[in-house]
Amino acid sequence: MSLNSPTILHVSDREQIRGLRDQIFRMNGYQVDSTVSIDEALKFAIAKKYSLVVIDVEGDGRIPAANSLCWDIKQHRPDQDVVFICNYRVSVNSDCPTEIVHSEFNPQAMLDGLKTVLDGKRDTSHA
Repeated sequence: MSLNSPTILHVSDREQIRGLRDQIFRMNGYQVDSTVSIDEALKFAIAKKYSLVVIDVEGDGRIPAANSLCWDIKQHRPDQDVVFICNYRVSVNSDCPTEIVHSEFNPQAMLDGLKTVLDGKRDTSHA
């Protein structure tokens, strides 16, 4: 894997989904740090700038926790892009993430959503 590969911090407390997504990210050229812990995720995000921080917001109570983590990360790294990943049942309840990617665990939709965010960052950097 290239040192120039996009880096992802993946935060999900759903072990099976987290492992599967991590594998999909790596198979598609991303360098991945992954954790189930919000506290550990904040430590990772403070220590290292990522291309994207991807936070799973599926399930009861996860949006407030993800929103809190997003704001904590942005306090330390205001320019850090954060993506919430969810299915279509989750509404837009936050203005913190850079984007909300809806995927119904469709790996291609997930990758396309992340690529759109990353490509948008590249486009603005060349402006």
